[in-house]
Amino acid sequence: MSDKTRIEWTDATWNPTTGCTKVSEGCRNCYAMTFAERFRDVKGHYFENGFDVTLREDKIHVPATWKRPRRIFVNSMSDLFHENVPFKYMARVFSIMRRSPQHQFQVLTKRPERMLEFMEWYQQTLDSDFAGRFKLPFPNVWLGVSVENQKAADERIPLLLRTPAAVRFLSCEPLLGRVDLSPYLTQVDTVTDDDGRDYTVNIPRVDWVIAGGESGPKARPMHPEWVWSLRDQCVDAGVPFFFDQWGEWAPSPTPGIHTRDICMSENGQYDTAGPDYICVFNESDGTWLRRVGKKKAGRMLDGRTWDEFPTQGGVPIDTTQP
Repeated sequence: MSDKTRIEWTDATWNPTTGCTKVSEGCRNCYAMTFAERFRDVKGHYFENGFDVTLREDKIHVPATWKRPRRIFVNSMSDLFHENVPFKYMARVFSIMRRSPQHQFQVLTKRPERMLEFMEWYQQTLDSDFAGRFKLPFPNVWLGVSVENQKAADERIPLLLRTPAAVRFLSCEPLLGRVDLSPYLTQVDTVTDDDGRDYTVNIPRVDWVIAGGESGPKARPMHPEWVWSLRDQCVDAGVPFFFDQWGEWAPSPTPGIHTRDICMSENGQYDTAGPDYICVFNESDGTWLRRVGKKKAGRMLDGRTWDEFPTQGGVPIDTTQP
């Protein structure tokens, strides 16, 4: 937990819980698990229990002590909606977020079915305990799901769209395949103007998309076409797009002449260069990538950075003011 972070799309992290268990391919090389498990059984260490799910009671009130507005990523070292986190504890976390309106809280999960179940339970609790004075969604709480491939998109996004949230977002990171978001980005609706004329408009359903490649010693490469496709889908739908990183692998500047070069097809197959450094796939399908490290690979996409953020009520959300 820190009021500063290297994560590009947020300002701070807050971990009222730590620990998790793997549920899909995006979890295979989990950085948080790798870090925490290094300290398992180290007596007195914060991660003495490794990556076991742990409720961090001493951290739950921290955001209320931060006066300067921040975007806060909730549980960078866990999943708030893990089955081992009780609803009553989640409710305490949401109450802190509600009582800290100076911040925007970004809650990301791979368990949208439990998120939806909790939100329904929580609204009933609010209605019962506070006589209907508080209604979901809270304006400063963003809810998102991780989408690493099409399977995750089709399983998780429909549940996200059923969940009340001021901002709904997707983290397509690590991006492990081509993803078609078109069924989820916009919906067509009919609007009547002041003169009584009807016309159709595209209304955003997902408010923000983050995309990026994988980092770490076992990072899998990301085909450029996958991220270009996501960017283009967002541009066409008018949905803000944020490109976080290439990860460990980036398009090769001099294809096929380095031992760290691989040739990759759009379907995710890849291999080292064949004889005479010829791509093992046909030229129309093969793309060269090189492992250069996260820092050198950077986050430029087509000669620019993509740092778009969502809006609420048509007004850009600004957390930079004191």
